[in-house]
Amino acid sequence: MENSAVNRNNHPCFNAGVKGQFGRVHLPVAPACNVKCNFCNRKYDCVNESRPGVTSTVLSPEQAVTYMDKVLAMEPRISVAGIAGPGDPFANAEQTMETLRLIRARHPKVILCLASNGLNLAPYVAELAEIDVSHVTVTVNAVDPEIGAKVYGWVRDGKVVYHGVQAGQLLLNRQLEAITALKAYNITVKINTIVIPGINDHHTIAIAKKMKELGADLLNCMAMFPNAGTPFGDIIEPSKQKIAALRQEAEKYLPQMRHCTRCRADAVGLLDEDRTDEMRGCLSACASTPTNPASERPNVAVATREGVLVNMHLGEADTFQIWTRKDGKYELVGERPAPKQGGGMKRWISLARSLNDCKAVLVNGVGEKPHEILQQSGLEPVTMNGFIESGLEAIYQGHSTSDLKGRRKSCAAGGCSGSGGSCM
Repeated sequence: MENSAVNRNNHPCFNAGVKGQFGRVHLPVAPACNVKCNFCNRKYDCVNESRPGVTSTVLSPEQAVTYMDKVLAMEPRISVAGIAGPGDPFANAEQTMETLRLIRARHPKVILCLASNGLNLAPYVAELAEIDVSHVTVTVNAVDPEIGAKVYGWVRDGKVVYHGVQAGQLLLNRQLEAITALKAYNITVKINTIVIPGINDHHTIAIAKKMKELGADLLNCMAMFPNAGTPFGDIIEPSKQKIAALRQEAEKYLPQMRHCTRCRADAVGLLDEDRTDEMRGCLSACASTPTNPASERPNVAVATREGVLVNMHLGEADTFQIWTRKDGKYELVGERPAPKQGGGMKRWISLARSLNDCKAVLVNGVGEKPHEILQQSGLEPVTMNGFIESGLEAIYQGHSTSDLKGRRKSCAAGGCSGSGGSCM
């Protein structure tokens, strides 16, 4: 759709002329990534660094809407809501698309944008256009698979992990497909290219030429920031003079962005008046607020093999029984499928959303990370042994669940893989 209420020119990252008038907020709803860049070190909880891939917390889509409301109340000059990680938006496609839909419905005049590596972007372009996502940034560091093989440690497509030239070729093919699709829907496209001395700095102009062929609108040549502990941690950051010279040459093909501030995944404020530190308390408060309070959740989910006992670990359950209390009696409402195994944090976020009408989930065991994610979403994991009815009585009648004695820490004995397939 074309939303006439949205002024596309008020995006400070794409239009340097308004960077002192309008600001942006990055909504950190995408924790997972599907590409390993050899210069990247993503620290979700680092508050002392200002660079891409860093955030102090991760929000659910519903929490992101609450945060957006509060940000606009405190800083009405915000014109843009973007998703830039801390991973890749389309390695977290469900959370990304739901966030964009919710923000569009709640704030129809806000510009929506996102930044992606492009690997899994193309399948969502039509829907992005439908909800009027008007600006997309794609990071393209090579248009030669041989060079891409040096930039990326691996590329993961679904459950298959690629390395070397094969990884570089796959990512390039997907990026070209995605950019072509974006321009077919008249979406403004900015290309980010990380300039890495000795790796792709000689290749930047070739990238500019190819992106011009595809119809890209803007190119942002960014100096690689050396991150300790990464394969490129010892490479010296390219000088300002080097970047200036590359931009001048690349400008023969595409307009250049020269005012980039290399924003965090939770950045907020004007580019010249960043308020990320000031808003951090608000962000943390929104992240810890249940999106649906227990008082509004009538049901309880149960991990069970036969429908009598609570006898399955959270990560083992393929389905959850949904129970409720009606007229003083416990009734089985039905069964609900669990998200597919694998995917780590994404799996537990999806599970929390699937069970958002449940105040608790009765399980025989649960790992620390899923316990934290579910609890933050307002779903209380209760570890126990014994009959389902005993757990239901404790939940609905407000009794202590400590006597039910589950085995939350049993995974320490080696009962799970830590991959998202079971408890971690």
